[in-house]
Amino acid sequence: MATTPAPNDPDALHLPGIISTEQLYRSADYLVHAQEPCGAIPWFPGGHTDVWDHVECAMALTLTGLAIPEHAEAARRAYRWLDRARHPDGGWPAKFRQGEPVTELREANHAAYPAVGLFHHLLTTGDTAFAELMWPVVEEGMEFVLALRGDHGEILWARSEDGTPGDHALLTVCASVHHALRCATALGAHLGHDRPEWSAAAAHLAELINEHEDLFADRSRFSMDWFYPILGGAVREEAAKARIAERWDTFVVPGLGVRCVSDQPWVTAAESSELVMALAAMGEHESGLRILREVQHLRDPDDGVYWTGYQFSEQVRWPVERSTWTTAAVVLAVDALTRTTPGSRVFLHTWEQQPIVA
Repeated sequence: MATTPAPNDPDALHLPGIISTEQLYRSADYLVHAQEPCGAIPWFPGGHTDVWDHVECAMALTLTGLAIPEHAEAARRAYRWLDRARHPDGGWPAKFRQGEPVTELREANHAAYPAVGLFHHLLTTGDTAFAELMWPVVEEGMEFVLALRGDHGEILWARSEDGTPGDHALLTVCASVHHALRCATALGAHLGHDRPEWSAAAAHLAELINEHEDLFADRSRFSMDWFYPILGGAVREEAAKARIAERWDTFVVPGLGVRCVSDQPWVTAAESSELVMALAAMGEHESGLRILREVQHLRDPDDGVYWTGYQFSEQVRWPVERSTWTTAAVVLAVDALTRTTPGSRVFLHTWEQQPIVA
């Protein structure tokens, strides 16, 4: 495994014995083919779009776009669509079809995640002009999110169709928002838009996640509640290692990957890949390699696209779909393990250690 490749060397984006560079680029082609003319990237061709998963796909295309110009343009088109798709009262509708909203519900994690994606784009490409162009998308997303703060500073999960805030906060959502606030703060500082209140909000969320997990609705059966506090950068070092060890046997199925929920015989490539990114952030590279190797059974050999999941009791792929964000998560996990692009620092939480733009 390459541990210190040359920055932005697209030929280093591979894991010997697991996936080659050519295979990875072939997988990412699926995201381009699924993208709609407006720029939205749906769950699968003809399916619906949500902003969080759309951004995950845009990040994957940004890093493969270092080698493939078509992918780079598809990523920029995806981010430009976010600007056009904003809700007039802030945030983004939770679901779109053919680029048009089909609900007035707006979720906090959807509004926050463009900040992660656009900071990733800046780190990967060095394109400060594009980051400045897209800054209003980040700023509006953050303001929408912070308007959803609860009594203790937690972020309520959504704003309903009638405009009222949700009645509970979710751990995974708040971990993702924590990540986004830190990315948005760093992006703003680079552009000359200092937002110390965002940094303070992130620090407070990290405190709640580490010390007051009881504030969040109980979703402990979901593996994302297990590893996302680490992936989002709120839980680190020894606390992260203890958290992973505590429920490893609950969620990791040897030879198959990571369960989506603890009480179902169902592993998914996306949860597996996101755990890999959390492990990479912890320095647990061998464990990450093993998980990513084992989940390759969900790769379609015909075109390199990943199936969403596998129901191992019935021994069938389920659901019978190939979600774009699943393939995107695999691409991002490979980058996190190989540290091929500067964008990997978004998930390794190491951007403070080097200049944002070399």
